Amino acid sequence: MARRGRSFGVLAASVAAGLLFGVTACVAPADDAGGEGTDARLSADGTTAAAAAEAVDACQEPVTGFGVSVDADGEPLPERPTPDDPSAGGSAEDPREVLGPSTATVDQTVTPVADDVEPALPVTVHSCDGETVVIDDASRILAVDLYGTLAEIVFSLGLGDRVVGRDASTGFPQAAELPLVTPGGHDMNAEAILDLDPTVVLTDSSVGPPEVQQQLRDAGIPVVFFDDARDLDRIPSQIRAVAGALGVREAGEQLVERTSGEIADALALAPAGADPLRIAFLYTRGGMVQLLAGPRSGADAMIRSIGAVDVGTDIGLDRPFTQITSEALVEAAPDVIIMMTKGLESIGGVDGMLRLPGVAQTPAGEKLRVVDMADSVLLSFGPRTGRTIEALAHAVYQP
Repeated sequence: MARRGRSFGVLAASVAAGLLFGVTACVAPADDAGGEGTDARLSADGTTAAAAAEAVDACQEPVTGFGVSVDADGEPLPERPTPDDPSAGGSAEDPREVLGPSTATVDQTVTPVADDVEPALPVTVHSCDGETVVIDDASRILAVDLYGTLAEIVFSLGLGDRVVGRDASTGFPQAAELPLVTPGGHDMNAEAILDLDPTVVLTDSSVGPPEVQQQLRDAGIPVVFFDDARDLDRIPSQIRAVAGALGVREAGEQLVERTSGEIADALALAPAGADPLRIAFLYTRGGMVQLLAGPRSGADAMIRSIGAVDVGTDIGLDRPFTQITSEALVEAAPDVIIMMTKGLESIGGVDGMLRLPGVAQTPAGEKLRVVDMADSVLLSFGPRTGRTIEALAHAVYQP
């Protein structure tokens, strides 16, 4: 039976249109059909029963509460210390008294869990677009999505030396010299990809167009779609799905365990008091795109992870991103504004931010409290998320 996973929408495609209101669906396949010909990379009529028994689901269920209340297997985490406990995280200084902008800086180096990983192939994968795909060669991997998450996972698994290209958001040092296959940010270049001769392509619906991904399949390349949603709950399932598809499940479990520990350590930095900061995430690209984040944006999860209130969700926005209005921001009354570094630069820095509707009339605007962070890490929700949360917490509470 088909299963659907949710996502918060395709960011770049929506930005190009000046809107970010869509919610996309990630669809797992219908029941497998028996058949032969399993040596084909893309199996149109299913696989053998033995292969199907080991099939990997690319659209695995999220682990609700991951890192906050449960571990990667859904087991309850130990209770966080209370505010009276001297081991409680956070700073004694009132963060509302902090003045001026700050930057959250993350070490962007990706550290693999192992250096001698060898994929166990072939692997049958149930792709999120409903296809059944057989991966029998992972010697030339291309991992492409809007956020750089898939490539980050592949490198973290210890398979970075097999990656042949990158998307625009894959900005960590080890991948910097790889050929770019999404020159427009979210549009894949079929000719550039075919020239790289990948043996497998890992992607999702945040990039496209779909015709290019189909063109790659028509050329005989296995193309696997993963869940395009990005939030804390999906980190372990995303890592496990990618690791399983590439035949390195053990490395995947090691990476999940490491990532879980780093996130738990970072979450402990958030103050546990009863009066949390109110934070707004603004997404801007020049004068044409000026959006306030809300539920299912990914930004809401990051804000909650540092013990704060996402104002977009709090004032009742029902979409991941909504056009900024002065009325909405004044009502939201954020103490701090978070922005992507390039987004802040695109509007002329802090001075440009103050010219956005309503910003100057908010507590954040009055105290110039804006925290910027690199575009390639803020909403990627990959193996470096623990580092991201830690850097964000320090920039907000202890700049």
